[in-house]
Amino acid sequence: MNVPEPLPRPPAVILAGGRSSRMGRAKVGLVLDGRTMLDRIVERLAPQADVIALNLNADPGIGLPPDLAVIADTVPGYFGPLAGVLTAMRHAAQVAPHAAHVLTVPADTPFFPDDLVARLSAAPDMEGRIVVACSDGEMHPLFALWPIAIADDLEAWIRTDTKLRVRAFVGRHPSLAVDFPMIATKAGPLDPFFNINTPEELREAEAWLQRLKEHKQ
Repeated sequence: MNVPEPLPRPPAVILAGGRSSRMGRAKVGLVLDGRTMLDRIVERLAPQADVIALNLNADPGIGLPPDLAVIADTVPGYFGPLAGVLTAMRHAAQVAPHAAHVLTVPADTPFFPDDLVARLSAAPDMEGRIVVACSDGEMHPLFALWPIAIADDLEAWIRTDTKLRVRAFVGRHPSLAVDFPMIATKAGPLDPFFNINTPEELREAEAWLQRLKEHKQ
């Protein structure tokens, strides 16, 4: 019986290039239960990715892992998350020239699935398609495998489109949606893509983390 070989792990980029205006400080430096957000994201992502880089445009105010490549937006001027996606594509083309896709994950989502890559990569007929994570009926377009070959189109979009909506760009290209289940806790279901934009949401994340610990006991 032939056992299929596992798909190669993709290069990955953590998107942290925004201004974090609602939070008031860099999200990678947020502390959740004694550990920085960056530490949590890297730990969850490392087993799933080939190489990891951090898209960052300003000093985060914390020490960064020495082996983590830090890459600024290739189109400067804070054009939003799509600029980070473009940067991820350009970086992946350099460090992983044989890769067809690059994975992006935002830096403010500490509970994302540990089988994210496995499930996205298992999508049928994914060649040339953007493969996007979904949960509870909602698309999470920054959790996606992006075809590196569409980088030039994305750069043109960033330089000419006035709204720069991620979902609108996804709609320009063939795409696939992969649904992820909610996380069970004793207090009810938790969206694995729960993200932190405000101090209130950071406190909410702390509460969810404690519920997850209790659920495992």
